Amino acid sequence: MLSINPLSDFFNAIEKDARISITHIGIYAALLQYWQVNECVNPIRVYSYEVMKIAKISAHATYHKSVKDLNAFGYIRYEPSFKRNSPSKVYLLF
Repeated sequence: MLSINPLSDFFNAIEKDARISITHIGIYAALLQYWQVNECVNPIRVYSYEVMKIAKISAHATYHKSVKDLNAFGYIRYEPSFKRNSPSKVYLLF
């Protein structure tokens, strides 16, 4: 079993970052789970609906805004595919 250090590191990093909401935390935790299930390959190739299911988010707009925020704030690197049948790339920045 992998260590939860990436999640602990994320919580330490966001401790004083007022821009981060519970939605951001849920998506980041879902991305870590997705990363772990997919053999810790970085970048992970994700479909939004799969991450949304793990994060318990139902609105696509909320997901995309939060992922773009995490990218802009420097917690992940997000490369959208813009195609329904092609996964986006997410680099987890540890």
